[in-house]
This record gives sequence, C-alpha cells and structure tokens, in this order.
Amino acid sequence: MIVYEFKVKGKLNQYLGIDEAIRTGQFVRNSCLRFWMDNPGAGRKELYRYNTELRAMYPLVKDLNSHACQASVKRCWSAIAQFFENSNRNIPEKKGYPQFKKNTRSVEYKTSGWKLQDPKHIEFTDRKGIGKLKLMGTWDLAFYPVEKIKRVRLVRRADGYYCQFCISVDIKVESEQTLHNVGLDVGLKEFYTDSEDNREPNPRFYRKSEKRMKFYQRRVSRKQKGSTNRQKAINKLGRVHLKISRQREEYAKRLARCVIRSNDVVAYEDLRIKNLVKNHCLAKSINDAGWYQFRKAMQRGLGGFPHERLHQEWLEYFGPKFGKVTVAVNPAYRTQKCSNCGTTVKKSLSTRTHICRCGCILDRDHNAAINILNLALSTMGHIGTWLNESNALGDSGTTEVGEILPQQLGS
Repeated sequence: MIVYEFKVKGKLNQYLGIDEAIRTGQFVRNSCLRFWMDNPGAGRKELYRYNTELRAMYPLVKDLNSHACQASVKRCWSAIAQFFENSNRNIPEKKGYPQFKKNTRSVEYKTSGWKLQDPKHIEFTDRKGIGKLKLMGTWDLAFYPVEKIKRVRLVRRADGYYCQFCISVDIKVESEQTLHNVGLDVGLKEFYTDSEDNREPNPRFYRKSEKRMKFYQRRVSRKQKGSTNRQKAINKLGRVHLKISRQREEYAKRLARCVIRSNDVVAYEDLRIKNLVKNHCLAKSINDAGWYQFRKAMQRGLGGFPHERLHQEWLEYFGPKFGKVTVAVNPAYRTQKCSNCGTTVKKSLSTRTHICRCGCILDRDHNAAINILNLALSTMGHIGTWLNESNALGDSGTTEVGEILPQQLGS
C-alpha cells in the first residue's frame, strides 16, 4: 500500500461541505460509541446495524455516503478493539477506554462516493455539497488503475484541506547489496551514532521554534473565547506546529532512506518511547528528537490507511521496500557492556566515555552502537553467509527434478 496526498483547491461553499462531512462522520462515530456504552456486549455487527438506524433517523447522516458512515463505524470499533486488547494483555498503565471525539479532522470514503474526472480533479457525489475539487500536487494518479484506489480521505489542516489516496500496489524496489552492516544508537546530544562512530546531528526543530510558538500562544490567550480573532490566532499557532511536524518528518524520512540504502543490515534499539517520556526532565527533548518516527514501520488502520494520529515511520518502511534487513534489539545494558570484552562497566548518564580494564576506550554512544550490531548479528545467525554468497538464499543452489549431477551442490 502507498498513500498519495494532494492539497485540494475549491470554493468556500465546498470547504464548508467538507467540514459538514467531517462533522457528520464524527457524529456517527460518537453515536456508535454511546450505543456500545449503553448496550453491554454489543459487537461490530450491532454497531453496523445501529449505523443503518442512524441513516434512517437523521437526514444529515443519510446525506453522507454510506461507505463513509461505515468507515466512521470502523474507527469506533477500532478504538473498542484496542481497549479490549490492552485489557487482555494486562498492561500496567491505562487501558485506553474509548473517548468521544470533539475535533475530528478527516472523513474517509471507500470505493464509492467519489470519482476521478481526470488525474487532477476529483468529484464527490454524495449530498454534502463538496462537488468537484482540484488536486494540487506532483503525483500522477493516471499511472494507476482506478480499481487500485481502495480509500480516499479528506483531511483538514491548519493550512488548508488535503485529499489522500490509498493505492494497493507493490512498493518493492530492486537494490544492490552493499556488504555492509550498521548498528545505531540514538541519543539527545546526537540524533544517532553508528557502529563506525559516524554521527548525525540532532536538529531540534521544536527547540528552535519555541520562541515563535510562545509568541503566538500569548496572542491566542489574549483573544476573547469564541471570537473570530481567537480562531485566526489559533490557526496561526497551528501553522507553526504543522511546520515543525513536517520538518521532523522530512528529516526522519531522508535520514532513514540514506541509512537503509547504504547498508544491508540495520540494527537499532527497541526503545519504549512511551515509558521514556515519563521522565519530565527529558520528555520535551525526547519528543523533539522523533526517534519513534525515524524507526518504527508504517502502522495502518483496519482499512489500509495509516491511523490519523500517526505519521509514516520510515526506517522499517524503507527496509522491506529496498529488500534490506532491519533488526530491533533489546536496549537493556547496551551502554554498560563493553563491546571488546563483554564486561559490564557501570556509568551514569553524565559519563560520556566508556573506559574498560581491557584497555577499550570509546565514546559511550559508539560503544553502545557496536553492542547493538553484535547482538543483532548473533540473533540473525549466519548473516555473513547471506551477505557474501547468493547460494545461502537458496536461489543458485537448487537442483532441478530429474537433473543428473556428478555431485550434490553445496550451500
């Protein structure tokens, strides 16, 4: 699956139609959630039946495309299913009881309710008054058959409205082996340090824009609640946050693509960012670094779209795309263990140099990156054979049925 995003251009009444469609989808989701709360034991089928009743009771729901209403029900059930999963796993923190949505920013259509006029125009055919919108972007939708487009989503952001297309295609790209492996240790001083002591600086986009955010936040606080000027000030503040989010995503994407294409095996720490940010002294810096977005694979919703609250996380996305191996290892004691002799050397966070009795003197992060790579290679087994001999993959060493050979082919 790939997702293409276009900014849409239309008239004011069309934007109002998009807002009405988003509010209707939010109403359907919240109504289904209330039905589930009032009827213990209600399942997915009961929610879809209740959606049919809502379409009969409320004209505004009937005006929205039926598949878009079903997508809103699916969002509701996704939150309920996640709550049940967390409860069954007995996780120590909160289980994530489903909450009512107040500021939904998107509505999702399936294979009906819209049609492409041409690669640069899309028309929504339900009775919300959206009509024909112009798609602003460089992606070429004419390259893909319409049948491959499985979802269409309208998204409202601080700088305008966007249309996303979820296309069912194979995204694998042929790439040559580099015969090189790398281990990555992420940090706050440097974004990451690899096993060869190469370092990538931490851009700190949030810290650099913090002064500007405070300025717009004060302007919001001075405006009267409910006024038009307050809405304008909120929009300007939202644009600053949106720019930071885009900077962080673009940086993580470029960096992850470069790392994946330069190595055959990429090892990194399986960090629990949710637990790390509980340290209030480091929470802002950890969130600003964007480790999770750099590392984790693209997570998709039940219908094939990524969840609305998640961005694309790039390291594990580019790995399968370019046919490379990404390995997450346990981060416990990676910094304390000596990469040369394996001895545990206790050190505090303020100690930045690893000094061992065996004579190994390395930077703390460099030592951790080597340990991460060694653990990943030991977990994967005969990785050297896989890198240096195509025979190990079983491609060139297979024997055809009925073939007469002087001896059996070796691996």
